[in-house]
Amino acid sequence: MDDIRKLIETWARAVHEGDLAQVTAHHTDDIVMFDVPPPYEGVRGIDAYRASWPGFFEWQRSGAVFDIEELQVVEGADVAFAFAVARCADAGDDSPVRLRLTFGLTKADGAWQIAHEHHSFPHQQA
Repeated sequence: MDDIRKLIETWARAVHEGDLAQVTAHHTDDIVMFDVPPPYEGVRGIDAYRASWPGFFEWQRSGAVFDIEELQVVEGADVAFAFAVARCADAGDDSPVRLRLTFGLTKADGAWQIAHEHHSFPHQQA
């Protein structure tokens, strides 16, 4: 469980720092990500996953924050999942709304890899 926790915390730090190599490390070649922005059918494959990050990194450099506040991990022998709540906001935004993250992981050659990510915000009522 500590390996998975460390992997996800390292991923989150890399997201905050805009480190594409570290963000994409430890992902399967056939990663599927359902993200907040389009495409709504998901991003499929490591190349598409890699290509999805530059716009977010540009926003992040404006002074935005990306900090995991809660992380829970459930680990089996060869598969695991984790869910997290993160503060993902413009600098100075003190909104209580948090980003929800879910990860599906598989173990290959003794090492955990992320095979699925789901990022979402709760629906806001007007």
